[in-house]
Amino acid sequence: MAEQVRIVLGRDGSRVAALTMGAGGVNAQASVDLEELPAWVAERERRGGIRWIWNDTVDWYPGLLEAGVRVARCQDLRLTHAILRHAAGVASTGIMRGSGEWDAPPAGRHDAGTALFSLADWPARTGVPADVSAAHAEFARQQDAVATSRDPGRLRLLVAAESAGALVAAEMTAAGLPWDRHAHDDILTGVLGERSATGVPAHLADAAGRVRAALGDPNVRLDSPVQLLRSLRRAGLSVESTGRWELAQHDHPAIPPLLEYKRLARLMSANGWAWLDEWVRDGRFRPVFIPGGVVTGRWASAGGGALQLPRQLRPAVRADAGWMLVVADVAQLEPRVLAGMSGDRGLAEAARGRDLYEGIVATTAITERADAKMALLGAMYGATSGTSGRLAPQLRRSFPRAMAMVDAAAARGEDGGVVSTLLGRTSPAPDPRWLEEQRRASEDGATPAEISRSRSRARDRGRFTRNFIVQGTAAEWALAWLADLRAELAQAPAAMTEATLSGPVFGRRPHLAFFLHDEVIVHTPAEQADAVAAQVRRSAERAGRLLFGDFPIDFPLDVRVSRTAEAK
Repeated sequence: MAEQVRIVLGRDGSRVAALTMGAGGVNAQASVDLEELPAWVAERERRGGIRWIWNDTVDWYPGLLEAGVRVARCQDLRLTHAILRHAAGVASTGIMRGSGEWDAPPAGRHDAGTALFSLADWPARTGVPADVSAAHAEFARQQDAVATSRDPGRLRLLVAAESAGALVAAEMTAAGLPWDRHAHDDILTGVLGERSATGVPAHLADAAGRVRAALGDPNVRLDSPVQLLRSLRRAGLSVESTGRWELAQHDHPAIPPLLEYKRLARLMSANGWAWLDEWVRDGRFRPVFIPGGVVTGRWASAGGGALQLPRQLRPAVRADAGWMLVVADVAQLEPRVLAGMSGDRGLAEAARGRDLYEGIVATTAITERADAKMALLGAMYGATSGTSGRLAPQLRRSFPRAMAMVDAAAARGEDGGVVSTLLGRTSPAPDPRWLEEQRRASEDGATPAEISRSRSRARDRGRFTRNFIVQGTAAEWALAWLADLRAELAQAPAAMTEATLSGPVFGRRPHLAFFLHDEVIVHTPAEQADAVAAQVRRSAERAGRLLFGDFPIDFPLDVRVSRTAEAK
């Protein structure tokens, strides 16, 4: 059903105020008790055609989900403000005159399920106004900013996708990722060894002992960089740091067990038994996702390390009885996005229906797949030396439009300018220190050191803007994929087998359980798994058409249906 009504929610003392808006502005007002709000929202959702306007999704939606209420659409004013206040396509009026109190950073961890019923401390937590008049005024500014922008259609799409992402993030926290504690414990024990009375697992203790013996230093604390660096130097190793990459360059009996120790210690600290006790409860891992947490639009996480889960723990991600996991990831997302946004038909043809890097080899532009991958990634990330630098001329001859786009973005950044993604998210302007360094280096009397430093910093900024347009547009494609898939999964029939731990909204329907840049995991009733897998593919195709129209670029997925999310 086409959208017809917007309802602005906000605080009104100890109650919730709601302004219902139609084409002509506010046409109804209501005041609702907190206890009655879920039923009130549910009733209006049943009518269809509603978009909820609220200050921050993490304040409103967790409580609704806990009460069994799902909403179809919203506009998250904080996230939208963050986009519009920097967007190069927005005129100087509108949002740029908005109050700075909407400039709060992405919200951190909230107590899921209780946030809705704690109206009094909303502003202290989010930093953005929660009262309905402020929300209404901000919404009006945002509408004006989009309508008067250079490309309202694209910017409106970005705002909608960003807000849909906020709904997805809250829903994934509410439903949780199915997690088998026993499987996790078995993995840890197999890798780290049995825990001793001191809590140090056997394999970690053994590796530490071998390092100390090889260094001839039985008391060195391996987790202290200062002590370890001193001990390494006493053993004759000329090292500047204790980083793994530098250590691997040296030949000494202490290096292999030290690298092993670092690997085991990393697993122990990041995802060991303490992590398991803190983050996995009642068969679910419930991380806190932060949409728009990175300047490019990529997500971040506020707890649990959701975006850095090691692949060796994937077997612990295990569907409930009678349910399955549909795990899907897109191959070479960012290079395909570059082909689409630049309109480079040569690069699109190299990617069509196959591994993109093999496709580049097939064009004879580059002879080895590994070189093709390094060269193209180097072009997007600004590598100028080694294999990437050597092969850049071949890429420019074979894929001129794609290379011209990233080169222009880099030049713009080096000059102190800003760049924008396909839909209009704009990179931050350079900070005052950067501008001052560039100014001083351009003046008469600038020292060689100042000139060298300014050039280096300009190149750094160029590398950032070069990648910003690609990574940011890839994040927009992923949001479009998520939004379409979320809407389709909501239409699935209810299952007979209930995943009770997924909560009242998602216990009987397939739902998104995890997202990582170019990968999704859907937890689905077993009998719907094949249909969900097909829908995941269709949603990816639609996301491509939504962003790139009929341009011939495809986004092939690797889709797996399994009880676990074990890496392929």
